[in-house]
Amino acid sequence: MMCEHACAKETQAMLKEFIRNERIAYFSMEIALQNDIPTYSGGLGVLSGDTLRSAADLEMPMVAITLVHRLGYFRQSIDDHGGQQEQADPWAPEKYAAPLPAKVAVTIENRDVWVGGWLYILEGHMGGRQPVLLLDTDLDENTAEDRQITDRLYGGDACYRLKQEIVLGIGGVRLLNALDFNVRQYHLNEGHSALLVLELLRRHAYPAADLRQGESPYDVPSVRELCNFTTHTPVEAGQDKFPYDLVSRILDDFVDSETLKGLAGRDQLNMTSLAMNMSDYVNGVAKRHAEVSRRMFPGYRVRAITNGVHPHTWASIPLRKLYDAHFPGWCHESEQLVRADCCIPKDDLWQAHVEAKKALIALIQERCGITLDAELPILGFARRMAAYKRPDLLFHDLARLREIARRRPFQIVLAGKAHPRDEAGKQMIQLLHEHIRELADAIPIVFLPNYDMDIAFKLVSGSDVWLNTPLRPFEASGTSGMKAAFNGVPNLSVLDGWWVEGCIEGVTGWAVGNNDESDNGEDAISLYRKLDEVVLPLYHEDRDGWISVMQRAISKNASIFNSHRMMRRYASDAYIR
Repeated sequence: MMCEHACAKETQAMLKEFIRNERIAYFSMEIALQNDIPTYSGGLGVLSGDTLRSAADLEMPMVAITLVHRLGYFRQSIDDHGGQQEQADPWAPEKYAAPLPAKVAVTIENRDVWVGGWLYILEGHMGGRQPVLLLDTDLDENTAEDRQITDRLYGGDACYRLKQEIVLGIGGVRLLNALDFNVRQYHLNEGHSALLVLELLRRHAYPAADLRQGESPYDVPSVRELCNFTTHTPVEAGQDKFPYDLVSRILDDFVDSETLKGLAGRDQLNMTSLAMNMSDYVNGVAKRHAEVSRRMFPGYRVRAITNGVHPHTWASIPLRKLYDAHFPGWCHESEQLVRADCCIPKDDLWQAHVEAKKALIALIQERCGITLDAELPILGFARRMAAYKRPDLLFHDLARLREIARRRPFQIVLAGKAHPRDEAGKQMIQLLHEHIRELADAIPIVFLPNYDMDIAFKLVSGSDVWLNTPLRPFEASGTSGMKAAFNGVPNLSVLDGWWVEGCIEGVTGWAVGNNDESDNGEDAISLYRKLDEVVLPLYHEDRDGWISVMQRAISKNASIFNSHRMMRRYASDAYIR
């Protein structure tokens, strides 16, 4: 008991540092805090982590709210037939975070569910600090069922997901209040946390005696002014939706039902619609994505703040040293990298890349027992294994791929997880392994299992070409190619998401296909033509020209597509208004 009391006092002392000033409360279902804390599944979580790392570096006053996800996402292994196997990936929050000195209750299925949490302090490499609250229902006060609500990231059915989103949104706002945080605004990173606006509506309810017939019982404009919403998906299926009979059973009459249906949809509770209707500032994560979102939600003003990646996190150690030597302060002001094409000696850049490539080859040898050739180009492809990402496009015509490799050899490294309930994604992984076996005598191909931040870091820095081949227009942004650019690795990608803004043909990389709707056959022809006639000849026969593209990937992509620029845009466009 004394230990618990001492820990609570120590945490309270740490919290004092953070509750003095107004803060932006940043809500996200997943946040990649560090590689060995499995509170993330992919791009959304890694972006959230980069957001907070830049906020720490820039000393922007924020506080992040997420779930503790005690069992993580999942650990991936691949069987002999290419089948994905999933195991729980538990972690111990007490090893990384301190218990919070407050608990709050939310009502779920007409019973109190208590929500506590943990304080994780994210420290930027420049000394800045950001508090992250990891919400946790694994408390003695709760039933065995309720203790599991915060266990699994994207696990369970719609009922489990709704309970998680009640804890995140409603519980998150209440815990911030209990801890005396002075919240200036709420930033909803994707729709998972949209229920927080219902808690805010209750706090901004008009006295019943003051209401006239037909008037809203809530001060909707005041709540709207408090909220910002970033949407990340141009895919209808990617939006959380819940039938109202489920909402009624789980959440009861938390707010006036007519108000809720007017904000979230008449037929079912659409979390994206709720967030858009209750946020004064709404943005997509790339210019193209904002255009697509405006078509999906006509009548809404959707701005664009294109994503970025954290400079210090994603540049390899050899590249960091090179940047430090030529552009002191580049981590804080990445626009300095605009001079990389004229100020970084080509030999030095190539040597730094070779070191990063050797680190990737060593990782592959360690994890897979396969030795790649450092002299041959490596094509890297790693992302969530979903059908619209088209990881199989490169293998559309195996005979053509063999023919290209016979003339100018290359190697391929793949990685990625499919959601445990995404059977099509799992089948895609099996198909990739079939292609690996079919091409074993012609092209060295490796699939790195259990894709995580560490593997991503090695891949984006050690590959020679970064591939991205999603169906247009379903890529909201994509950030892996931005990470590659920070390492001088050019992109060979479909013109969607951020690459529409970053691609200068033959200068920063190369486009696959055109701006029209995707066609697998046409896109595959374009991909093979670029590989055969442009990319591989340049790598094999004109090293000086190849390094020039590397330099320009840094100067024209990394200098722009970084999370410091992104956070400055959020501050100027969304937070200060």
